[in-house]
Amino acid sequence: MRIIFSALCLIAFLFTTNGQTPSKRSLVPTDVYLLKNVGDPQISPDGKWVAYTVSSVDTAKDSHNTDIWMVSLDDKAASVQLTSSGEGESSPRWSPDGKYLSFVSARNAQKQAQIWLMDVRGGEGKMLTNIKGDLIDYAWSPDGKKIAMSILDQDFSDTAKTKTRLPYVMDRYHFKQDIGGWIENRFTHLYIFDIGSKKTDTLTKGNFDETSPAWSPDGKQLAFASNRTAEPDRNDNTDIWLMNASKGAALKQLTTWAGGDKNPKWSPDGKIIAYSRSSSDQNFTMYGQNGIALVTLADGATRLLAASVNRNIDEMEWSKDGKSILCVVADDRKDYIGKIDIAANTITTVAGGERSFSAIASNLNNSALVTIMAEPQKPAEIYTIENNQPRQLTHVQDSFINKIQFAKVEGFESTSKDGIKVSGILYRPANVDLNKKLPLILFIHGGPVGQDDYGFDLSRQMLAAAGYAVAGVNYRGSSGRGVEFTKAIYADWGNKEVLDILGAADYLVQKGIADENKIGIGGWSYGGILTNYSIASDTRFKAAASGAGSSLQFSMYGVDQYVTQYETELGQPWKNPKKWMDLSYPFFNADKIKTPTMFMASEKDFNVPTVGSEQMYQALRSLGVPTQLIIYPGQFHGISKPSYQVDRFDRYIKWFGKYLK
Repeated sequence: MRIIFSALCLIAFLFTTNGQTPSKRSLVPTDVYLLKNVGDPQISPDGKWVAYTVSSVDTAKDSHNTDIWMVSLDDKAASVQLTSSGEGESSPRWSPDGKYLSFVSARNAQKQAQIWLMDVRGGEGKMLTNIKGDLIDYAWSPDGKKIAMSILDQDFSDTAKTKTRLPYVMDRYHFKQDIGGWIENRFTHLYIFDIGSKKTDTLTKGNFDETSPAWSPDGKQLAFASNRTAEPDRNDNTDIWLMNASKGAALKQLTTWAGGDKNPKWSPDGKIIAYSRSSSDQNFTMYGQNGIALVTLADGATRLLAASVNRNIDEMEWSKDGKSILCVVADDRKDYIGKIDIAANTITTVAGGERSFSAIASNLNNSALVTIMAEPQKPAEIYTIENNQPRQLTHVQDSFINKIQFAKVEGFESTSKDGIKVSGILYRPANVDLNKKLPLILFIHGGPVGQDDYGFDLSRQMLAAAGYAVAGVNYRGSSGRGVEFTKAIYADWGNKEVLDILGAADYLVQKGIADENKIGIGGWSYGGILTNYSIASDTRFKAAASGAGSSLQFSMYGVDQYVTQYETELGQPWKNPKKWMDLSYPFFNADKIKTPTMFMASEKDFNVPTVGSEQMYQALRSLGVPTQLIIYPGQFHGISKPSYQVDRFDRYIKWFGKYLK
C-alpha cells in the first residue's frame, strides 16, 4: 500500500510541477470545430444584463451559426441562450426601456435579413420589418418608438421569374469588392421605421452611401457618415453629416477633413459629436491610423483628441457627465482600454497588460463597462472592468481551453540590418526543452496595417502544437508603433518589411531558439505577399506557404479591389511602369527562388484574386521547384467554411513537416 501511495503521490507531483492535468492534449486542426467566437456585447439600460453573440460550428451544415445570449453583470444568474434558429441571429440591441431585445435574422426562410423583436421577459421573437434591400446597420430612437436603418438598395436585376440572372452592368470606377462582388449602381441610404404604425420613411436618396446613423439625445436629429464628393469611389473622404429625423429634411455637413470621418457618437447633452477621424489625408489612406475628434454643433469647430498618443484608436463611449471618452488603443503588441480627458486632452489607461481588448460597451447610465478580451492562451470572452481590472462574465471557451495545452508565448525585439528595432511574438510548444533548437516558422500577418498582439492566435498556436517555434513579426507597415512606422513602406513594398523579417529570423537563430537550417515562412493576404517577397530575396527558407498573395503587381490592376490605392500610391501603370515593375520583383526573379512553396487562394476572392497565386505556382512549376496550388471553392478572402479551415491547417502541417523535419 505504501508503494502504491508513493507512486500516486509521485504522479500527482509530476502533473502539478508541469502545470498540466492528465486530460490536457496538444491542439490539432479539428479543434477548429470546438472554438467559438463571442462578440457585440450590449449592456441593458438598467445595467443588469449583457446581451452578446456566440458563433459556433454547425458540423452538419459545415458552416458557422450565430446565436444571441444574455449574461447577468452581477454573476447571480447563469448565461441564458435567447435564440437557436438554424439561420442564425446577430446585432442584438436593447430597446431604451430595456423590455425588448431586437436582433437581425433571415429566419423563417426570409430572402432578406429582417429586424426581429423579442420580449426579454419571455416569448418568441417576432419579425418587425419587411425590408427589401440589405440591412447594413440600425439604431433605436431614444423614446423607443422608431428605428433608424441603413439599407443597401434592392438588387432588381435578379428579380425576374427566369433562373438566369441578368448580366452585371458596371460603370463605376470601383466596380468590385470582396464578398460584395460586382458593384453596380446600388447605394446605401437612411430610413426610419415607425414601430407602432409599421411605416417606413425614406430619408436619403441619390448616388451616395449613408451609414452609421446616430440619434441625438432628444430624438430629433440623426448624425451619419457619407462621402459626397464628386466621385466617392476615387477617395475615402467620408464626412459627418446632420439632418432632422424626418422625411425630406435638409442635410448639413459638419466635417471637412480630406481623410475619413465616421462613426458619430453624441455627447450626453447633445451639444458635441465625437467621431473617428483618420490621421492621414488621401496620400496615406492605407497607412494612416484612426483617432477621435469632436465637432461642436453650436459653432462647427472641430478638434482632434489625444493626438500626441500617436496610436490607432478605435471604439468610443462617452462618460455619463460628458467629460471623458473611453476608447481602445492599439499600442505595441497590446490593445488597451484608454480614457481621454476632454478638457486636459490627455489619455490614461483604464485596463491593459499583455492582452488584447477589442470592444467596449456601456449603457446610458454608465453603471458598467464591458469589453471583449483575449490573452495569448485564452480565446476571447466578455468581461466587465471593475477598479481597472477585468472580471470574466462569460465562459464560452471553457470546454475548449480545458482540453488543450497551449504554446508558451513571449514577446521579443529584433534589430533589422538597417538598425530599426522591430517587435515580435514567439510561440513555443507547451512542453519543449527551452535549450533545444526548434525548426522555425515565420508566420507573417496581413494588412499590412495591423499587428500581432497578445490576443489568442489560433494559427500560430496550431503550428506551435505541431512542434515548431513560430514567430509573428510586426514589420514596418504594421500598426502599434505610430503613423511614421506604418507609412514607412509607402510605394516601397517588399523592401523594409523583408529586412525586418530576416532580422527577426537572425535574432531567433542567434538566441539558440531556431535551427538555422530549418526555417520556413508563410502567411495570408499581405502575409502571403511578403512570403513571396522573402523567398525571392533570400534562399534560407526551406519551405513556404503563401496564401492569397500576389507578385506580378501589374496584373492586379483592375483585377482586385484596390484601384484607388494603386493610382494614389503607385500611379497609373502606363504612366509609372518602372515602379510597378520594381514592386513585381518576386515574379521577375522567380528563377532565383529555391524554396518549395505551397500557394493557396480562395475561388471568389476579390481582395487578392487567385491570379496572384496562380502565376507564382505556374512560374515555380515551370522552373521545377516543388510547389502546389490549392484553391478553396466558393470562398472569399477569408476562409469561412470550417472544413476548409481544418484542411488549411492540415496542409500547413504536412507541407512544413515534409521540408522542415
